[in-house]
Amino acid sequence: MKITKFVHSCILVEHDDKVVLFDPGEFSTEALNSHDIATLDEIYITHEHGDHFVPENIAELIGKFPDVKVITTNSIASKLKEVGIEAAVEASTDSSFFHSPHEGHPPMFNPPEEVGVHYQSKFTHPGDSHSFTETMEILALPIAAPWGSTDRAVQLALELHPKFIVPIHDWHWKDEVREEMYERLEKLFANEGITFFKMKTGKPVTIDM
Repeated sequence: MKITKFVHSCILVEHDDKVVLFDPGEFSTEALNSHDIATLDEIYITHEHGDHFVPENIAELIGKFPDVKVITTNSIASKLKEVGIEAAVEASTDSSFFHSPHEGHPPMFNPPEEVGVHYQSKFTHPGDSHSFTETMEILALPIAAPWGSTDRAVQLALELHPKFIVPIHDWHWKDEVREEMYERLEKLFANEGITFFKMKTGKPVTIDM
């Protein structure tokens, strides 16, 4: 399985001749050049916040890949329908949904509808949540957010104990902070038998599965 991160929570997954994309939000717009993607089968959008979902990004991808299937929540499907884009609200044959509620921190905002996705029973993308209770071998772990702490992310990962961690939701960190934290997290998780990938935008990692 080949995994490429395009800033924040945008993840491209390639496996078994299938290519899928998760959460191409506003922070990923510049980094995610559709011309660098040869094929695309599915797009998953976990929730409607701008750092995960931009209608224009979806429209551009559909323009290049007219047969791509968009899979998301009811609220996003309704928003996309308003601009002439059809989206499914049920998982595909390669995926399954699981309970992964968006963390809320009123009075700043109320949490939106969100869905967690297991892909090919190997990769898990939970959106903006530290309240899920299951993961596949590869976990895309949100590690920095206004709604959650890095300490809680680490605690959750140790509880669920995936084999591999792909860090997501860390646009908020300066590059030097991100590099330092990645080093610390890599060592911490290695002590627990978990591989933490120090992801760089546009640079894929390959996991033998």
